[in-house]
Amino acid sequence: MKKLLLTAFLALAWGSALAADVLSIYNWNNALSPDTVKRFEQYCKCTLKQDYYGDNEEMLAKLAAGAKGYDMVFPTAFAVNTLIKQGKLQALDRAQIANWKNLNPAYLKLNEPFDPGNRFAAPTLVSITLLGYNETQLQKAGVLAAANSWGLIFDPAILAKIKGKVTVLDSQRELMSAALLYLGKNANSVNPADWKAAAEVIRKAKPYWAAFNNQSYIKELTVGNIWVAHGYSNDLFQAQQDAIKAKRPFKLAYRLQNEGNVLAVDNMTILKHAARPDLAHRFINFMLDGKNAAEISNEIGANNPVKAAEAFFQPHIKANPVIMLNPNQGKLFALQDLDVKSRRELNRVWSQIKIGR
Repeated sequence: MKKLLLTAFLALAWGSALAADVLSIYNWNNALSPDTVKRFEQYCKCTLKQDYYGDNEEMLAKLAAGAKGYDMVFPTAFAVNTLIKQGKLQALDRAQIANWKNLNPAYLKLNEPFDPGNRFAAPTLVSITLLGYNETQLQKAGVLAAANSWGLIFDPAILAKIKGKVTVLDSQRELMSAALLYLGKNANSVNPADWKAAAEVIRKAKPYWAAFNNQSYIKELTVGNIWVAHGYSNDLFQAQQDAIKAKRPFKLAYRLQNEGNVLAVDNMTILKHAARPDLAHRFINFMLDGKNAAEISNEIGANNPVKAAEAFFQPHIKANPVIMLNPNQGKLFALQDLDVKSRRELNRVWSQIKIGR
């Protein structure tokens, strides 16, 4: 009887231990492939549980509302700074992250203004906001040469030749920043005069656009319904690859603009009250392994902050000038968080743009 009780007790204890070995993360949609999840679970002998968000504001709002139960979140650099100020993150223990050495110092430098000393965040995924386009149709319209400038979506003289074939992101920060760069201004300017000028550029271009579109521009570009999309590099990579697989009778491309582009560095962070910081550190170390990190670029076309990943890139990734860019070169800008007053003013300007005033 005692032996049976002991066996039952050990089985219960073992089952409880297994149940406790769960890493709970709050992550971007489609940031991890099922294969990566499966390999990590085998590596850590644990379960990876995920909830998803679509933008930083959604994630910040949920945490501010008191959401519990997450060990990790994956904020863009400016949101890392917000979480640090709110006291919601714990410092990383580098002693548990042997693969930290694999990180490209250039991306740590980009994170430095938001996370002084790189104490709280490890870069994991990088995207650039730029223009994707139907090279075949723009060539026919005689405007292909303009693809290296934001004028492709803002200059009415160019837009007149491709009217109704352009979509832009339904994002006040992204679109205003693009207009500011087009005007030669700072992408992070909060000067009311600069915002007024950028808003005027958008108003003049707006009649030529098909839509503000965050959701379906990948598909619309892939099937040829639109010819120019203001979007994110990994999304435009997907559109390009989908068009190739579907053997579309046109060529899709994307590139940086001469005036500059917004670069977003997403990061792995551990919440202050994480139940399993040990598993969180193991996840970070796992994702900073070159082979594991390379899967992100190979599958979704994201720029990669892990230098050791390049040895495992597929040929078409190595040949992609956007993915392989040097972050120390070119005009790349990370968006900064706004204070309450500036956020309120930008909301007012954006509302006027959307309703046509």
